[in-house]
Amino acid sequence: MKYVLPTGLLAISLLLRPEIGWSQKVKSVAFSYLPERPEDRYNERIPQKTLVLASGGFLILAHKSATEYAVERYDADLKRLWSTALPLTAEQTVDGFASSATQATVVIYQKTGAAQSLSAQTIELGSGQKAPLKKLTETGARDRRPGLAFSPDGSKIVAWRYLTRETQIKSISASIYDEKLTKLKDRSYDFSDQGALFSTTVHIGNDGTQYVTLVSEEMKKLAVRRYRNDTKDIKVMSVAVGGVFGGKVVNVFDARFRLLPDNTLYAAAICNERESGLYHSLKVVKFDFSAEGDMKFAPEFKFSPEYLAEVNKANGSAAKRLEDVYLTDLLITEDKQLVVAAEKKYEDGGEDSPGHTRELHLFGYNEFQSPTWHSIIGKDQVAPATEGYSSIGYRAAVFGPEVQVVTWEKLKNKSDLYLRRLNVQTGVVSEPKGLGLNVATDQNPSYVKDFTSWLDAKTLVGVSRPSKKSAALMLNKIVVK
Repeated sequence: MKYVLPTGLLAISLLLRPEIGWSQKVKSVAFSYLPERPEDRYNERIPQKTLVLASGGFLILAHKSATEYAVERYDADLKRLWSTALPLTAEQTVDGFASSATQATVVIYQKTGAAQSLSAQTIELGSGQKAPLKKLTETGARDRRPGLAFSPDGSKIVAWRYLTRETQIKSISASIYDEKLTKLKDRSYDFSDQGALFSTTVHIGNDGTQYVTLVSEEMKKLAVRRYRNDTKDIKVMSVAVGGVFGGKVVNVFDARFRLLPDNTLYAAAICNERESGLYHSLKVVKFDFSAEGDMKFAPEFKFSPEYLAEVNKANGSAAKRLEDVYLTDLLITEDKQLVVAAEKKYEDGGEDSPGHTRELHLFGYNEFQSPTWHSIIGKDQVAPATEGYSSIGYRAAVFGPEVQVVTWEKLKNKSDLYLRRLNVQTGVVSEPKGLGLNVATDQNPSYVKDFTSWLDAKTLVGVSRPSKKSAALMLNKIVVK
């Protein structure tokens, strides 16, 4: 392992040798699951199907059959406390899953020949009793698919539909609800001032305030508009991240936003050269809407030839350029240190080709938005097209000054879940530790990343299949000593 402390702005980890000589405890129970068939394999609508509860234990959204989901509550010892069935018709799919202090909420999308709609069903955490399905928004069958977002604490929902002219978004019509699905506000977000090329989505705070994020001005600017329920005033903050540099047009290739419970919003963007597609830089912005509002723009990180050499060294490759690297996480510690994560994701070509995920790109920023380090985790994961990216990639969680990263890999001829620890202050990454599940490797579902979560810093839950001889998936609790 080679690294330089933060003043050198560099920390590279070559993580090919699993660490041994440690102990853990694994408890498992049988688990029933039908693999998903997402329309977009890159962007699952519900990538996290295990939700940890502050009151203890966790919830699972389980796909039981082609016509039924179920929300199930387990205690910390994997005892199932209740299971509530959610029957679906052929026209329905699950589009959202969240929990608050008192209930779980499942959002169901339905498309018929006449309309598209989003409806929500709430389930009491104590009893598992479900309330009647309630429609949140509806639009025409030929319109863009409606969208939704939950607040960080799951107590508010915003559901919206797009109003378009031909293919251009002209406005969004949104409805805001509390956790009991009582409507708080109808709101319209107007984009008549935007050009022909922009993208937008809606976020909602725990207090019901909406934050409409935009990549605008020909994909060169990041902007946020704040809409409060008690006033018509709109607050706007924006910053240019693209433009013309060295005679070359640079614009946003990929962007990710994250809204925190205190209504601070972080944004990251990978920018590339429009003509060549070459990766240019990573830009990070913090939008703080407290008081008069403040925006902090971090110094850009350039994707230089030297950085490409580091990537090739970490992954043992000889790529001529960065390709297929997408933003995947904005991880923030309690003292507001930020880790931006990106991952290489691609397919061999064609609808039925395998999916691949390779190296993780990690970029650290201190509480003042100054870049302090970058690290690269080398890995090489492959999954059949039927699984999409639900088994490969990674899961990450923040605990104090540390980020834990879990992957399913085959290292030193051993297929297992591996845990790495990232020091957020230095960027140093530990060697991978096998969690002792001995995950099967064949063409049947072996590991479902969507169910991996942390009950605390030393306790994980996840779903995997222990051997080729077994056809059954198991729900596991892993305690790391």
